[in-house]
Amino acid sequence: MVDLVIKNAHVVTPANIFLGGVAIENGKIAAVASDGSLPEAKEVIDGKGNYLIPGGVDPHVHIRFPGGAHRENFKTGTEAAAAGGITTIIEHPISNPPQYSVEILNRRVEAVKEQAIVDVAFLGAAGGGHLDKIGEIGKAGIVGYKTFLHDAPEGRASEFEGLTSKNNFELNEVLKEIKKTSLLASAHAEDNDLVSGGIAKLRKEGKTYPKAHCESRPAIVEVLAVERLIRLAKENGTRLYLVHMSTPEAVELAKRARQEGQEIYIETCPHYLYLADDALDKFGTYAKCNPALRDKDRVAKMWDYIKDGTIDTIGSDHAPYTVEEKEKKKEDIFVAPSGFPGIETSMPLMFTAAKENKISIDRAVKLLSTNPSKIFGLYPKKGAICPGADADLVLIDPDEGYTIHAGEMFTKARDVAKVFEGKRVYGKIKKTILRGKVVFDEGKILAKPGYGQWVVPVK
Repeated sequence: MVDLVIKNAHVVTPANIFLGGVAIENGKIAAVASDGSLPEAKEVIDGKGNYLIPGGVDPHVHIRFPGGAHRENFKTGTEAAAAGGITTIIEHPISNPPQYSVEILNRRVEAVKEQAIVDVAFLGAAGGGHLDKIGEIGKAGIVGYKTFLHDAPEGRASEFEGLTSKNNFELNEVLKEIKKTSLLASAHAEDNDLVSGGIAKLRKEGKTYPKAHCESRPAIVEVLAVERLIRLAKENGTRLYLVHMSTPEAVELAKRARQEGQEIYIETCPHYLYLADDALDKFGTYAKCNPALRDKDRVAKMWDYIKDGTIDTIGSDHAPYTVEEKEKKKEDIFVAPSGFPGIETSMPLMFTAAKENKISIDRAVKLLSTNPSKIFGLYPKKGAICPGADADLVLIDPDEGYTIHAGEMFTKARDVAKVFEGKRVYGKIKKTILRGKVVFDEGKILAKPGYGQWVVPVK
């Protein structure tokens, strides 16, 4: 007799989608079969004909804790993840300080063990400031590295220590060191000179209105940075992961390089698929993000890369802030920090795309779970419904619609989650299950802080 059986569901496996269920024993998937072939269990969950998919793996999350507890912590951040069908987050190193050393990483791991209710993997910080630490932290259990190609934003130098590659020399040295570890280099691709020069020029002209943020970061900012990254990664033989791609021209460069044999992966975010630059006119600082939102033609083109398989993953770029931070000197768009919460809306938004026949449910699952698990070395422990995998599962009704209301979110930063307020979406998350335990059920968090674990690459 196994611990748990989930039956009467449309099960999405790596091979197919079928009506049946799974058996779970000791937190692992013991069997995947039709209902009649499942073993007896101590507990049975009726899937009621909904879809059973592998738990989401969000490859781009910012929790900020410790050092940014006023914005988010691992408790509220992972509760939000569970509510959004995410069972594993890959935490990026913008904290105070970022994890450029093993000591800092260990402090963040301890915070996970105390607070988290879903599993957490970490990227290490890689930048010109602490080159000597890159190899050391690579042996400590991280799943990859993160580097920025621009200066730290105003007033946030401590959050970006050891995380920036501000010029070609630094970037080349960083990629050399990452290559030695065989791990991925995740890169925020924006050209530093164009961004800083653009902001200075617009300010001098008195252009600090909301849409000036987009004017300071046109598509060429991303295109030039991606071009540099591709060339230097090729020179050093470094595996490359391009985060939150927003521009078709840059995606095309990466696609071409991949066709020529480079190992390059491409991530985008739901806001680059659902929002255009006019959102700045409507929401002001609350729609400010980096890279900036693009024009409607570029947004439409990004969907083509989603459909044809060019884009590998969907990351939320979950970026919590306070109202005070977002409202600071609203008359100058360049002052407020960039980003907004997104971890609770990524899966519903992509299932809405499936409902609208833009993509298949299988494609949505690959973008949200399977592909990030494979890319960051967590597969098949994560990202798959198959025997031996962690029983990380989401029961979701792809046909049930609801309206997004920020006030109902679990993130601590719900007050700044304005960009999708009132949007009708499909894909109601019924249950989120982590290692065989229901952690989210019909709108309620069931797990206690500390149930989530730190996860490292599968050996």
